Parts: sequence; C-alpha cells; structure tokens
Amino acid sequence: MATKLGHALAKVLGIKLQYRNPTGEDVTRGESVFSVSSADTYVEQEPTSFEWIQEVFPTGRTLLRWAYHLFPFTHWVTRYNVQWLYGDLVAGITVGAVVVPQSMAYAKLALLDPQFGLYSSFMGVLIYWFFATSKDITIGVIAVMSTVTGNVVTEAAKSIPDVPAHVVASALAIIAGAIICFIGLVRCGWIVDFISLAAISAFMTGSALNIAVGQVPSLMGIGGFSNRDSTYKVVINILKHLGRSKLDAAMGLTALTMLYLIRSACNFGARRIPSRAKMFFFISTLRTAFVILLYTLISYLANRHHRKKHVFKILGTVPRGFKNAAVPTVNKSIIKAFASELPASVIVLLIEHIAIAKSFGRVNNYTIDPSQEMVAIGVTNLLGPFLGAYPATGSFSRTAIKSKAGVRTPFAGVITALVVLLAIYALPAVFYYIPNSSLSAVIIHAVGDLITPPNTVYQFWRVSPLEVLIFFVGVFVTIFSSIENGIYSTICISVAVLLFRVVKAKGRFMGRVKIHSVVGDHLIPGDGAGGSATNPDKVSRNIFLPLEHNDGSNPQVEVETPYPGIFIYRFSEGFNYPNANHYLDYMVATIFKQTRRTNPNAYGKLGDRPWNDPGPRRGHTLDFSSNLPTLKAIILDFSSVNNVDITSVQHLIDVRNQLDRYAAPDKVDWHLACINNRWTKRALASAGFGYPTPDGDSSALARWKPIFSVAEIGGSHSAAAAAELRDNEKELRRQQSVDVEDIGSKSQGRTGTISKDNASDSSSDMKRHLSQSHIKVSKVLAVNGLNRPLFHIDLTSALQSAVANVEAREQYEAKGVGAD
Repeated sequence: MATKLGHALAKVLGIKLQYRNPTGEDVTRGESVFSVSSADTYVEQEPTSFEWIQEVFPTGRTLLRWAYHLFPFTHWVTRYNVQWLYGDLVAGITVGAVVVPQSMAYAKLALLDPQFGLYSSFMGVLIYWFFATSKDITIGVIAVMSTVTGNVVTEAAKSIPDVPAHVVASALAIIAGAIICFIGLVRCGWIVDFISLAAISAFMTGSALNIAVGQVPSLMGIGGFSNRDSTYKVVINILKHLGRSKLDAAMGLTALTMLYLIRSACNFGARRIPSRAKMFFFISTLRTAFVILLYTLISYLANRHHRKKHVFKILGTVPRGFKNAAVPTVNKSIIKAFASELPASVIVLLIEHIAIAKSFGRVNNYTIDPSQEMVAIGVTNLLGPFLGAYPATGSFSRTAIKSKAGVRTPFAGVITALVVLLAIYALPAVFYYIPNSSLSAVIIHAVGDLITPPNTVYQFWRVSPLEVLIFFVGVFVTIFSSIENGIYSTICISVAVLLFRVVKAKGRFMGRVKIHSVVGDHLIPGDGAGGSATNPDKVSRNIFLPLEHNDGSNPQVEVETPYPGIFIYRFSEGFNYPNANHYLDYMVATIFKQTRRTNPNAYGKLGDRPWNDPGPRRGHTLDFSSNLPTLKAIILDFSSVNNVDITSVQHLIDVRNQLDRYAAPDKVDWHLACINNRWTKRALASAGFGYPTPDGDSSALARWKPIFSVAEIGGSHSAAAAAELRDNEKELRRQQSVDVEDIGSKSQGRTGTISKDNASDSSSDMKRHLSQSHIKVSKVLAVNGLNRPLFHIDLTSALQSAVANVEAREQYEAKGVGAD
C-alpha cells in the first residue's frame, strides 16, 4: 500500500522513478562476457536514507561508550601498582619544583598577583588526570596564554575599571572553558586539524619573541614605557632607555646566565658520561628552583634591612592559602569587555595543548583523543575560577620534563598538585624576597625553547616552501602587530592555501605502461599472472602513469595512449563543487585538442554554426584530412574521490551532453573506475552513469559487451582449498606415524625391525584421498554489482571494457557498411 501510494504521489509530482535506469532493463548474468555456469549474479544495493541516519545518529550503545570514554582514568586506575606509583612520584615532584616558580612568573605576564598563577596550576594538575588521555601533559599557566590574559585585562580596565583584574581573568576562563568543553563533548576535536603545523610554529615563535622582549625591561630594571606594545616598539624603547638600567639588571642577567650554564653543563655531562645521564637530567630540570632559591637568599640578605625601600624590586607579599576562592562573577558587561579577544583565547588554549599531546603520544606510543583533551581543558577552566584561577592549558616545557622524568600515568598530576598546595600554604614567606628580575629571567629562559630552530625551518622549506612563507608572515605579524593578529593571519592564510589547492586541483590524463618487478638483475617469477621469468608476458603487469610524466616518473619511459579516441582521466584531490568546473574544463579542452568532430558536416550552413566555432575564413574550406581520432570513450579514475555533490555531478552531466553533441551521431561511453564510496556510486548512478548509453535503436544493447571483474572463491588456488590441503597433510603425517607404530608393534616379535614398505602401503589410501581432495572446479563471483556494468574495480578492467565495446561497435558498423 505504501509503495503504491508513493508511486502515485511521484506521478502527480512528475518525479521519474526510473531515472536511474536509462536502459529500461535489468542487467543479468546472461548478458555478461564472463557468464560462466559457476558464477552467481550480484546486484549491488543502493544505500538508503535510513542507513545514513543509522550511521550518523548515536545509538544507545554509542552513548554508553561515549559516557565510558568520558572518564578515561577508569580504564587503568584499577590496575594501578607500586611500580607505577614510584614513577609518578618522581615525575610529579620534579614537575612541581618547576611549576611553582614558573606559575608566579607567568602571573606577572597576566598582570595578576603571583598567587593566581599558583591557583591556576594547582587546579590544572589536580583535575586533568580524571579526563586525561595523555600521561605526559601538564596543565597549568603558560607564557602565551598569560600574555593574552594580560591583554584582556588591560583592555577590560578601560571599559570596566571598577572590576578587579582577577575577576575578568576568571570570567575569561569560564567562557573559554565552556566553549572548549562543548566542542569536546560533541566530539568535534577534529576542528584543530585545520590549524597547520606552520601556523602553530609561527604562533609559538612569534609569541616567544614577543614575551622575551617584553620581559627585558623588568630584567634590566628600566621603565617609563609599556612592555605590552608591539615587539618592535618595545625593542626601540629598550634601546632608548638602556642607560637607565638599575641593580635589577645584575640579579636578572646573572640568573639568566646561570640557567643557561647549568643546562649546558648538564647536557655536556650527559654526553660525556652516558651512565649518569639520568642524574644530569634531574639536575638540569631542577635548575629553575635552584636559581630562584639562590637569588631569593641573595635578595633576603640584601633587603632584610631595607624593608621600606628595597635595593631592587622583589615579589612582595603572597597570601597564604586560597584567599580569592569565590563563585566567579560572569555578567554581560565583563563578557563584552573581552569578547573581541575570546577567539584568540580559545585558539591559544587549544593549539598548544593538542599539538603537544599528539607529539608526546607518538613519541611514547599511545594515541590521544583530541575531543577528550578538549573536555579536560574545558572542565579545568570551568572549575579553576572557583579558587581564583585564570585560563590554563598544556605546557610544553613542563610536559617535556614530565615525560623525561619517567611518568607512568596521569596520576602524577595529583603529586604535582600536592607540591603546589604545599607551596601555597608553607612557602609564602619565602616568596616575599624573590627578585622580579630573576622571575623575568625564568620567563625568558622558558620561552626561549619555544622558538623554532633554523634547522627546523630549513626542513620545512625542503617539504613545502610555500608554508615557510606562511611561517614568516605569522612571525612578522606577531612582532609588528600582536600575538592575536599573528594567530589570525597564519590560520587564515593556511586555510586560503588549502582552498586554493582544492579549487585549482588539476586532473591528469593517464597512459599505460607494461612493467616488470626486478630483484637485483633477475625478474621476479610469478609476478602478475604467474609463471616463470622465461616468459615476459607472464611476469609483467600494466600500470597507468601520467602522459606528461608530471609525477616525477622517468620521462624516457614511453607511456602508451590507451586506445585511439579513449581517454583515461584521474582526479587528483577529490571532486566537489569548488573544483568540479576547473577539472572538467581542462579535460574537455584537452579532448578537443586531441580529437576531431565525428561528423564534420554537422553544420549544414554557415549560419548554423555557433559564434564560438565560426569555422574557416571566407574562401577556405574545412580540412577533413585530419589524422586525429574521434572521441569514443572516457574513463574516469575516482581513486582520490570520496564524496561528490549535486554541483559536481551536474557539471559531469553537462560535460557528457556536450561531448555527446561533439561525437554525434555516436555516443561517448563513460567508464568509472575505483569508486570507493557507496553514496558516490548512488549519486553517479542517479545521473545516468554506470550504464551503457542507448543509441536510439533496438540493437544498441545487443551490441553492448559488459566486462566484469570476478574473484575466485574456490579451486586449488583459493584460501579455502589451501586450508583444506594443510589439514589433509597434517592428517597424512599423523596417519603415517600411527601406521609405523602399529607395524612396529606387530613385527617386533618376529624380526625386531620395521619395514618402510609396509608403513608406506598402509597410508596409500590416505595419499590417494589427499590427491583427490584438491578442488578442481573453481567458482567465481562478480566483485562489483552487475547492475552497474560501467563501474569498474580498477583502470585495467575499465580499459578492457572500453576497448571491447569500441571494437564491437566498429565491427558492427563495418558489417552494416558491407551489407549495404
């Protein structure tokens, strides 16, 4: 009833239900060239909308799996052991010794008091392990995000001066965290893949230069200008005011020098004494804590008698405990104050964390889930502000330290949280005397590792020169404008380059080459169709290369054109609405250059010709002596195509109609090879592809010679036969062993020896059965559906089918001429 109602409705609306079958008939096995008695008919079913809904919409099991993977710690926490705990303790304490001084230093970049850096790092390492898919990542405050937060605080102070800076920073963390958490919960972590490595490297390098230059005034003890201007302006102002340097420069420069000296000495010692490499690593890792403690002691000795007027700038009072714990204030006015900086904040929180997590995952042989990592970042920034935290994300330097320290599980973050908690409650009195210039030295030393080395840039140039230009654009925009503009420019240019490559994708015309596989100076026997190396035809195979050799293949290799009037065209980068027109214009233009019109007298009068093909000049006649072939068939290679759309298919229909007029009164055959997607097949079949084109007479289909690719599922060379042969051979050996034992036991009393002939005779029946068990009759099945005879499994079968049908048509026409 439903079917009849649907057909009636289609008739009323004028919908052609049989549009997908232009032949009007079903294709059966009887029309096939291979048509053997052992072959079974296979009709490929089209995908349905219900199947698409099932694939896209989650099921109950999918939702349960989603909930299970939302808390990855449940996958391993029940198997936690003492050995893992030892590795986590060492790594957690080591990272904790680094994160405490860095957090207070980075809080300065955010224009906040130092305790807010500790709050942020505490919540980051404490919460992350619940949602982590990486054991190495350490979430906390980082230099770049702190700088962006400082910019937000500066701008917000202009519009809402009565709102404290830490309230604005916490509100930024809440909103950015909510956005990132939502992206992660809907499992859209793939969005970060649109940010290229060149863009990330440019962002890291430009930001590192911006931050390092911005810390030089504090390092040297000079002021009188803003260190948050564009990098080049800060450099100019530093040079102008360099003569006003104070005693802070001594504390800052010597601290910076000591940090680099300790690292260099430890690296040198590790190379000279490999057996002590682990010891040198821990010494190098703890250099920041050591330098801060040393200069704090020096500062105490220098300033203990100068409490009112310090000899040089020091950190000052750091409150004990979580004095700023409260429900975050988020309202319209605060959001409006930082709305313009929100996209940059979200991008910064994402790209460094995901890039670091993927990198360390590959190094340590595990796979991270970007969506789950977004959930971890989001939840951290949603909960952190309740203790006064500002935006936090994964740190490159601390992650590298954690990995090298031998971390075993994400639980190491809890150990680090305990170290930070101890610092918050036990060490505020020590923090009072930390020199500001020494903290600036720590920042400069930390961000120096974020600068992309020249060798890496050179390797980028070797891979893709264009992306190196994007890299330098990003760095220069960051230096001469701002970090935010540097991020936007590199991402926009990278996406523009991607779109340009997609839109301007150029197809290739392919030709056939017969090749052989060689080991040393010998052909591999049995390559291809099988056989020995003495018969070259049996050890060769056909491949298809671009006719112009623009793929780097040896230009001395002669590529054969497939067949006069037959063209093989390969799409290089998908086939969708942005590039469909460019693809097909190039294909049609090339075909027109290399073929001639089938009927040169198609235009009877001069006025019948179109304006863009006016014909020869007055007094001249058309040249009918061209040796160019007429167009007969086109083979499209869809190996690089996954999906098509309405626009691309409509372009294909238009080109088919255009070439049919060009080849009139003949029709152009369209063969499509290597289609990998059922929905693509459905779309192309809906447009009339995959079938032979009727010529308008009743004998057209009778001349059609479909050629199908079949696979053997039986016979002596099949997998089933090979398995049966192995089983029979095992049984034969077992039976022989049993027979030998039986004969030995029976003849032991008479002769004391065992006759081999008797053992052989006793298993002769088994051998006879084994020889008869080999499958003689093979069975073949069509690989592709017989209802789509012009969809082919590969280019070889497509070319065979195209040539066979062209030759059949020529033979038929020759017979017709002879009969006349």
